[in-house]
Amino acid sequence: MSTALESYINRTVAIVTSDGRMIVGTLKGFDQTINLILDESHERVFSSSQGVEQVVLGLYIVGGDNVVVIGEIDEDTDSSLDLGNIRAEPLNSIVH
Repeated sequence: MSTALESYINRTVAIVTSDGRMIVGTLKGFDQTINLILDESHERVFSSSQGVEQVVLGLYIVGGDNVVVIGEIDEDTDSSLDLGNIRAEPLNSIVH
């Protein structure tokens, strides 16, 4: 897994956490337990009645045991999205 994450360093990534949050930021580092360090990060909060709210987090650490999915964001496509008009149900927490 670590070799795959190395290619994401200094790139914009999206992370889905086990409690249903989506965090987007620049991956600055990680360790052997997949604890992630993100810079310039924000959480995208989805709503079925309003657009996507972006909550600024700044420099942020996501615990590896909380990471469900990590993927690279295409910045050109992402910047062209009108998040104010996107409606979606919030993600549910993962139940173990």
